[in-house]
Formats: sequence, C-alpha cells, structure tokens
Amino acid sequence: MNRLTAISRPLAATARVQIARSAVATRSAIQIRNYSSEHGEETFEHYTERFVKFFDNVDDVFELQRGLNNAFGYDLVPSPSVIAAALKASRRVDDYATAVRVFEGLKVKAGSDALYKQYLDELAPLKNELGVQTKEELGL
Repeated sequence: MNRLTAISRPLAATARVQIARSAVATRSAIQIRNYSSEHGEETFEHYTERFVKFFDNVDDVFELQRGLNNAFGYDLVPSPSVIAAALKASRRVDDYATAVRVFEGLKVKAGSDALYKQYLDELAPLKNELGVQTKEELGL
C-alpha cells in the first residue's frame, strides 16, 4: 500500500459519511415539506365558525384580546357574526374599552368608509342592546 492510498482511504470514508448525512437531511426536509403541505387553506366559513366558537367561550380579558389579535391578523375583514361574538364576549368579561376597540379594529380592516358603515348598520341593534358606542360617537 503506497502513501497516496493510505491517505485517500480515510478521506473517501469521510466523504461517504458526509454524503449519507446529506441524503438523510434531504429526506427529512422533504418529509417536513410533505407534512406541511397536508394543511389546506382555511375557508372563510371555517374561519368564521372557528372565531365565533372561540369568542363564545372566552372567560377573561386576556383570551378576548388574544382572540381579537388573531382574528384581525388575517388578510380579510371578519364577518359580522365574528364581530358580534367579540362584542358579546367584551361585555361578558365586562371590558367596555375592548368593545370600543373592536369597532376601531373593524374600521381599519374594512379599509373604506362605505364598508365600515355597512358593518355599523348591520351591527346597530346589537350595539344598542349592549350599550357600546364607537370612538367617534364617544367624541374621542
């Protein structure tokens, strides 16, 4: 065995180990990718149902505010039923300020005064029933 062969055998073994590790890492990455691709996109109806159910079960202010943060974090305007459930939850946990903030968040998410007005018109009976006013109605 010459000197070149003695040096190249350990290098070849190291290269085989690195190739094997690379193959395992590649397979793991593909598996992770496959696992994450199993989740489909959530429909608007499922989103609405999920958040209405969430707000119906809220017991404290922290949960309410966390739920509002999550609901308004999506790239869509929540349905009136989600807003109604959030307003009821706000009054149930006795947090008037958060109820007012729900309308502020809705105004930002609506993006247009016309859409915001439509929401206000649809939610007017509930707003009156709960005694909630918007920031504008409070003069703030």
